[in-house]
Order: sequence, then C-alpha cells, then structure tokens
Amino acid sequence: MSEGILTRTRGAIFEIILNRPDKRNALSNALCKEFDQAVMAATRASGIRCVLIRGEGKGFSAGIDVTSFMELKDIYGEHWIARGRMITADIQQIVNRLERLEIPTIALLHGFCLGMALELALACDLRIGTEDVKLGLPETLLGLIPDVGGTTRLTRLIGPARAKELIFTGRSVDAATAERYGLLNKVVASADLLPAAEALAAEISRAAPLAVGMAKRVIDGLADNERGFMLEGWAQSQLFGTEDFMGAIKSFAVKETPTFKGR
Repeated sequence: MSEGILTRTRGAIFEIILNRPDKRNALSNALCKEFDQAVMAATRASGIRCVLIRGEGKGFSAGIDVTSFMELKDIYGEHWIARGRMITADIQQIVNRLERLEIPTIALLHGFCLGMALELALACDLRIGTEDVKLGLPETLLGLIPDVGGTTRLTRLIGPARAKELIFTGRSVDAATAERYGLLNKVVASADLLPAAEALAAEISRAAPLAVGMAKRVIDGLADNERGFMLEGWAQSQLFGTEDFMGAIKSFAVKETPTFKGR
C-alpha cells in the first residue's frame, strides 16, 4: 500500500488514514483502490473491535479529485459515458464494503468533508466532527448527484426534507447544524477529536463483539439501500452525458463558474 493511505493497528483499534494533505486528501481513482485494500486489511486483522477513519492535514477530505473524470476514458474505454452505471457501481462497491464491515466504524471529521468524502463518512456507523468542520454534497453544482450512496444514506440518516435541502442547493453546513440534523453524533474541539473517538471505541469494545456485529447487520438491514444505489447509478448515467456536466468539468479546470443550460 502506498503512502496515500496509511493503516495502523493500536490494540483493538484499526486506523485508516487519508494521507494526501497536499491535495486536501482528494479521492483519486488510485486512492479509492488503496482505501478498498485498507478496508479488506481491516477484515483480516485479528482482535479488532473498531475502525477509525481520519484524514491528515487541514481537513478530512475535499471529496473526489475532479481530475479523476479525465481518467475515465483510459479506465473504461472510448465510450465511457455510456458505461455510467458500471462506473458508479464500481465506486459504490468500495464504499459498500466499508459499510458492510461487521466491525463498528467511526469517521473522524475535521476542517472539511465534502462530496464523496461525506459519502464515505455516511457509510460509517458513527461520525464525530470538530467545531470547525464543514460538511456538504456539492455534486449538483457540477451537474451530477451524490451517487456513491450519498443520496440514499443521507436520506436514511436525516430524512427526505433535509436531504433534499442539502443536495438541491449543494450547500455546506457547519458542525452545530450537522449535529442538530443528526449528521454528526458528537462535536468536539479539534484537540479532542482523536481522544473522543478512542473513548467511544473503548466503550464499544466493552460490549460483546458478536452481538455488536449482529446489531449492526440488523439495523442496516432495515433500509432498502440496494434500490437506492440502483437509482443513483441510473440517474448518474443519464447526467454523465449532459452538456451541463461536461461544461462544468471544463469550467472547473479553468476555475470559472459553470453556466448550466438544462441540457
């Protein structure tokens, strides 16, 4: 595993660390594959009772590395736009593997947690944020939707009305608002982020591991996530081929505000 993702085992805790601070921990195609390998490593580690996921540098992650869209032609071929559902399904699979760990997972969020980074955090069981953290799903500002389980999981977590408000506007919310919505379990000072997560992990570790794992499976099994993921993939595959999306990518590359035409 490269240094883009670090893993560390400390007693009963397995840490997965996003370590690309010079790029605001942006999630490239390569980094996503490394993250998936780290999750699989957590499943093979013995004696692990909790997985902590955090980011180095000024923030958790700014979300997907937009330059990754430029690589899709090389990965999926000349007609990659027609393979939108496959592309979405491949990325969903990585985040779904995280969600389906029977080991409890805690996301430690600081600075910023945007787009796909928030989708990753939503796949964790619990989220602790610092007082300065900003959270948002700005995909509609690029002509897309949150398609890596974000639309599905956010709706399940905070309800349809709040999810629509955040997704329709692409707005970021502060820690206090996120906690009030139920998006964060707890808000702490920056210096207390890791200690708070470790204390929660220790508390979870006092419970019976098989019971915790089964409780997680039952709770997660109450929602029809699979249908949501399928709808996300269908919708995103339609949006990949729009002028709005292609224009937004070009505008982003030259740091201009895109003009959406509704086609």
